[in-house]
Amino acid sequence: RQERVANAVASLQESLVAQRRDFHMHPELSNREERTSKVIQEKLKTLGFDDIRTGVSRYGIVALLKGGKPGPVVAIRADMDALPIEETLDVPYKSKNKGVKHACGHDVHMTVALGTAEVLSKMRNEIPGSVKFIFQPAEEGAPEGEDSGAVRMIREGALENPKPGAIFALHTNPLIEAGTIGFSP
Repeated sequence: RQERVANAVASLQESLVAQRRDFHMHPELSNREERTSKVIQEKLKTLGFDDIRTGVSRYGIVALLKGGKPGPVVAIRADMDALPIEETLDVPYKSKNKGVKHACGHDVHMTVALGTAEVLSKMRNEIPGSVKFIFQPAEEGAPEGEDSGAVRMIREGALENPKPGAIFALHTNPLIEAGTIGFSP
């Protein structure tokens, strides 16, 4: 199975690079992730997810992939928002939104979560339990007078029905060499 997963991931490399670049070109600030949310929703629909809740904490998404065997529920969480920073890199996929940039890796986080969703959706009959995908808006801090994405998503039931026994997330870190993984509980 490990080799099958590795091959599936490798086959997605080109499309995932394109997806990450699309997110990078169209960054949106906290609690303003409208386009980003629509892109994620459409991808999850094409993957045949069993349950997709949209509009959680405005633009957040909670989607459930039910496995073919009984088992636990785990969650994969990705943040969606960008920062109010001007793009300084001169690359073909630079931000098209003046004064807004994915400078903290959230474009990568969403892309990895969607890639994981795609690989697992093709193996759903082998999955014991379910995988809940949580796409969280407003991680960087909501505008004044608004709630952050995590607080509001929890209040709106993102961690219930079903409740995950564990949640996994990642953070890109320029201090860790490519090909190396760091972790913390």
